[in-house]
Amino acid sequence: MEKLIAAANSPNYPAQICGVLADHENAAGLKFAKANQIPIVAFERQNYATKSAHEAAIQNQLSLWGAKYVALAGFMRILSPQFVSAWPQKIINIHPSLLPKYKGLETHARALAAGDKEHGCSVHWVTPELDGGDVIAQARVLIMPDDTEETLSKRVLEQEHQLYAMALAQILKAL
Repeated sequence: MEKLIAAANSPNYPAQICGVLADHENAAGLKFAKANQIPIVAFERQNYATKSAHEAAIQNQLSLWGAKYVALAGFMRILSPQFVSAWPQKIINIHPSLLPKYKGLETHARALAAGDKEHGCSVHWVTPELDGGDVIAQARVLIMPDDTEETLSKRVLEQEHQLYAMALAQILKAL
């Protein structure tokens, strides 16, 4: 999210960040966004009786901001089919694997355990299926013989920071 904000601050970047929301009021991204004069709001999950009520509050806020796209960053919840259908081909996410390989969690450990020669990250369209949307862009990282989860994670994260802003720009420039 920080890299998306930094990219959007560039005069030639084709997107503006209209707001940042989180499902935890102490999310680090909220503090960063606020420091960059971006509107923020937190919708704590426990304050809503149902997932649909929580998503309705998020949807309402996105509408108030006039959002045209949603870029997820650290939002660790599968969105409902109803929410996703309100944003067809308008929600993207970054995932630390070369999708469709290693959907879900612990991707670095799984790549190492499988003896893969490369790993990486993917920007993809969000669907109701976990990490199931079409891939928009990928960045590959060679797995070194002495890699650990930590060293591999660090190198993949460096690629994520570059890839996400680039992929969002690619989508918007294609319009």
